[in-house]
Amino acid sequence: MIAIFGGTFDPIHLGHINMAEQCVQQCSLDTLYFMPCAIPAHKAKPGISDEHRINMLKLAIENNPHFAIDYRELNREGASYSLLSLQELRAENPSTPIMFLIGMDSFNNLDKWFKWQEIVKLCHIVVYQRPGQSCQVMGELADYKTHAETGDLHQLAHNPAGKLFFLNGLQVDAASSKIRKKILLDDDMTELLPHSVGQYIAQHHLYQTDE
Repeated sequence: MIAIFGGTFDPIHLGHINMAEQCVQQCSLDTLYFMPCAIPAHKAKPGISDEHRINMLKLAIENNPHFAIDYRELNREGASYSLLSLQELRAENPSTPIMFLIGMDSFNNLDKWFKWQEIVKLCHIVVYQRPGQSCQVMGELADYKTHAETGDLHQLAHNPAGKLFFLNGLQVDAASSKIRKKILLDDDMTELLPHSVGQYIAQHHLYQTDE
């Protein structure tokens, strides 16, 4: 099974790490690939360089043998549409199950993603819930949830795509936007970041302006 975790990781924090660890453990994965995007289709472009984001990501995952990085979106020109990456992955792995890990906030807005109906045919959607979040979907997305949701992990392993699975487990209340604001206001955010990432941010004076 191929597992992908996409995002800006601006910066990567303990919520991301927890989400990835829970996915690896519950789904018995050998490897989970963090896939940083270059120009997000649904968010503002990161205010720091790709190099800084990648360096922090490397520091955050260096001690976990189950974590790796997929650079394809950084190597592609234009907006980082998940559809394009999943199409590439499917072409490279025609029959292998592909798992796409997202947060509940992303799932609630999945129907606003570029050609989302094609995305869910290329992979399994695995959703992780942060504190205070709930599933709130309507219309076509609600119909998809009704037909695709399963609580059986074997369904993901024995089908190449098309299933929806909700992960349960330890939740860490952290968000990159809140962390950036804390750094800007010179508030302590060490409890939300891997130690090495906090050191890197301080060393390179990142997120100290609101640009």
